[in-house]
Amino acid sequence: MKHESFYVGSDGRPSAFDITLSSLRDKLELVLFCHGYKGFKDWGPWDLVAERFAQSGYDFLKFNFSHNGGTKDEPIDFPDIESFAENTYTKELEDIKRILKKISNGLEIGSKKINYKRVHVIGHSRGGGMAILAASKFSGIDSLTTWASVADFSKRFNFDLEKWKQDGVTHVKNSRTGQMLPHNYSFYSDFIANRDELDIPAASKKLNLPWLIAHGEDDEAVCLSNADYLKNLNHSAKLLILRDTGHTFGGSHPWKESSLPPKLKVLTDHTIRFLSS
Repeated sequence: MKHESFYVGSDGRPSAFDITLSSLRDKLELVLFCHGYKGFKDWGPWDLVAERFAQSGYDFLKFNFSHNGGTKDEPIDFPDIESFAENTYTKELEDIKRILKKISNGLEIGSKKINYKRVHVIGHSRGGGMAILAASKFSGIDSLTTWASVADFSKRFNFDLEKWKQDGVTHVKNSRTGQMLPHNYSFYSDFIANRDELDIPAASKKLNLPWLIAHGEDDEAVCLSNADYLKNLNHSAKLLILRDTGHTFGGSHPWKESSLPPKLKVLTDHTIRFLSS
């Protein structure tokens, strides 16, 4: 059963989240899912992923980062590009911190308050990088899984930095919606000012919890070398390479099928086994 709600994120901005509750209540374990760049909680087959976890006894919480371009009432796509322009990595880290606090205080769903025994974090793409940072900084996380994760935020600024600074803003086209999505220069300056706090390689080395690193062999957005790099930073992590699949493991938006893409199903089931081991 899926419940829609919202939380108050960075800068006091309300943003949407949902939780799919398992009918099996013996585990009392929660999966917290962090979406990636130009992503959102309702993207493609993520609901089907949530249902698959729920069938295995895990409640599954997906949320929108507060400045991902969605709103509390319109969480899909990018109706608020001004908030998208104002996003930073530190705001996304603050969002995860606030979600984790809601969970640790007992997650209120309707008239129920759920106290979880274990919390597992999964991050996709940029959300994987954020999940790594969160797992190294915040208590209450029992395992980490990264799907197609970036390994170093400093390598992701593929812009003309001088022109960006001069203009104050740069734009990236969303090929699916046709929107020109703005990034204020504060996105970069905030990273530089908080570089140590946002250091994924340093965080990866410190992690001392179960970690599954999963990546598609043919990832066109985040090269497979990112997964190899993360594994070399933390030898206790488990590495899963999926052949013949790319960045979204066969998923796309909108996803109109009633079942998961085959490769994403393999990944989901492997992750469930990892959490249960």
